[in-house]
Formats: sequence, structure tokens, C-alpha cells
Amino acid sequence: MALHWDPHESATDPYFGARLWLQTGTRHGWVWAYNPEHLDLIKRFVQASLREGIPWHDHGRKMTVVARLPAWMQHAKNRDEVLRAIARIHASLLRT
Repeated sequence: MALHWDPHESATDPYFGARLWLQTGTRHGWVWAYNPEHLDLIKRFVQASLREGIPWHDHGRKMTVVARLPAWMQHAKNRDEVLRAIARIHASLLRT
């Protein structure tokens, strides 16, 4: 099952079609996660200044979760914006 979504529409679960709870929009698209552990993995990847030789490095095969992130999330110039979005999602978890 392939996961395809419109970057300007909120993310939904590909199987059930339900809107994902852990998501927030940015000017580039949506930051979303399936659960807090997934969100933390994305955060650690985005925070990393050097991404070679670390557990999520995929050697060009695009087989890891973080290798499939949108290109705009992987660019260093968008790091602060993505981390702010992740912080907003974390804050929403604390409010519940």
C-alpha cells in the first residue's frame, strides 16, 4: 500500500482514512506522525547536523522511514520551522 498525500491537505491514515491526530501545518506542508515515538524519530533526524553513518541512514535505497520524508523536511534551511512544528505537536500532547 503506497502512502500518497497532498502537501496542502491534512494527513490521513492510508488504511482507515481517519485524520491523523499528531499533525500541524507549515508553509511548506504538513508535519505529521503516527505516534509520539514516530514524532521523536523525525525530531532526532531533523536535529542531526550530520546524517551519515547514523542508524537511519539508508545508503540511497529509500527504505527507511526518514528517507521517505518530504525533501523540504530534510533541508537544513527548514530545520527551525520543522522543529517548531514538532514542538507544537508535542505541546498538544501535553494539553490532553
